[in-house]
Amino acid sequence: MTGTTPRVRIPLAASLAVALAVLAAGCAGSPSSSSHADASAPVSSSGPGRIHVDVADVDMTITDAVAHLDRSGDGSLSMEVRNNDGVPEHLGMVATPVGGRGELVGGKSAGGDGSLSTAGILLLSGTTVTFGSGNGPRVLLHRVHGVTAAHTLPVSLQFGIAGLVRFEVRVASS
Repeated sequence: MTGTTPRVRIPLAASLAVALAVLAAGCAGSPSSSSHADASAPVSSSGPGRIHVDVADVDMTITDAVAHLDRSGDGSLSMEVRNNDGVPEHLGMVATPVGGRGELVGGKSAGGDGSLSTAGILLLSGTTVTFGSGNGPRVLLHRVHGVTAAHTLPVSLQFGIAGLVRFEVRVASS
């Protein structure tokens, strides 16, 4: 603000502060940037390791989800994710209880399906991506806590379009 007088600086700063507050309030009061419903309440789950999300324009099925863990809680999450949305999707984050986070590792596919970008693991429309086998993507787990007495683990998956998907996965010793 070189060359402005104190009389001009104060109203200018106040105007900028008001504009910023209006913009922030508008963003906070509107739905999320995605027009799709948060999938934290799944349409159907037929037990641990499987969930079908069919909310708004989202049609995704996750099957065979298993956390392979050693005694220290280290291991990996294997699963198959079927994307029937009609648009590409990205898995951006995996969370486990007590603040645990999965480490996403991209797969090697000629078509890019399962590859890792800054948005997450790519899930092309009309495809099934298998996590944890062959050249597919992987989710590495470190020091996981929260395994239930029924040998299940609550997991949250954050997708770019589908939103937050919460479900129980089976736990196997590795």
